[in-house]
Amino acid sequence: MTTARGYVGRAVWLVCALAAVVLAVGALLVVVDANQHHALVRFVLRLAGWADVGVFSRTDGIKQFHGANATVDNALFNWGLGAVAWLVVGRVLERLIRPRR
Repeated sequence: MTTARGYVGRAVWLVCALAAVVLAVGALLVVVDANQHHALVRFVLRLAGWADVGVFSRTDGIKQFHGANATVDNALFNWGLGAVAWLVVGRVLERLIRPRR
């Protein structure tokens, strides 16, 4: 029997996992130098900008790289770290919300 807490826990985990996927796909789009004039690419990058919550920003994140590949390195490091953080936080919250069996 699934309770309301079970549904809420799963929903929280789903939102956190989707945020992690958006950050990972955004980083991939930066790596492959996707056309940022394309509506879908712009949409994913905008969502990734929301999902980085400012802490893991690729332009002003935890670590900033400089040099020839700085844009790619910043996206991979900061958004990758952000994706891992979303997964960890999501799993912890889900475990706290869902009832014990």
